[in-house]
Amino acid sequence: MKSLLRFLLLGLVAFTLARATEAPVRREWVVGGVTREALVYAPARAKTELTPVVFVFHGHGGSMQNVVRSFALHTLWPEAIVVYPQGLATPGQLTDPEGKKAGWQSTVGAQDDRDLKFFDAMLAGLGADFRVDPKRLYATGHSNGGGFTYLLWATRGKKFAAFAPSAAVAARQLAQLRPKPVLHLAGENDTLVKFSWQQMTIEALRKLNQCGAGEPWEKAGTLYPSKLGAPVVTFIHPGGHMFPAAGPALIVKFFQQHALP
Repeated sequence: MKSLLRFLLLGLVAFTLARATEAPVRREWVVGGVTREALVYAPARAKTELTPVVFVFHGHGGSMQNVVRSFALHTLWPEAIVVYPQGLATPGQLTDPEGKKAGWQSTVGAQDDRDLKFFDAMLAGLGADFRVDPKRLYATGHSNGGGFTYLLWATRGKKFAAFAPSAAVAARQLAQLRPKPVLHLAGENDTLVKFSWQQMTIEALRKLNQCGAGEPWEKAGTLYPSKLGAPVVTFIHPGGHMFPAAGPALIVKFFQQHALP
């Protein structure tokens, strides 16, 4: 009961802050002849001071507007640039095989790497407009967005300081991953991206990052310290295939603890 109350309280705090923070602004990039878009929050200081950047990817069938509301990271870390990109119609791995809903490529080469190219264009555009801190780049996402977060780790990992996927697995990317700090969020009753699958990913990440025994982290998660300085942190909630209300505050806390050397 105490954990549930804390879970709801953190969600209420995030919602309250979201109402008091300036809303992200829509920006466009043309990638391979296709206009792509994202909602971007940038603090005024980003023009003159080195500023961290966080990319937040929605799940399959979601939207940039949905993920602004559910994650709202810009309200919890207003000193950072926060980018909420919009996916395109794409076949889902577990649902929507016809590809009628918006999502992200799941493997290298899929859809001509349109989403990896989109990420590259966004990062380049932000670098031209703001003083992006090259040591503090982060990515998070839920479900298909969490899978794309793992794909970014596999293909653009050197650029990032840390990752925080939710309700996702890294089975197809594990061989390409190199040690990085990671926070993985998972629901014990997830029947879509099965909890047992996510547990296997977590165990593989602990082995990759040479982690030791778990210990409490921020009164909500479990920290597995790493000999390589790349800890694995888990937040296991009692829900199903959902993004937990406590997630945003934990993700921001985790990202703020990590930067490239």
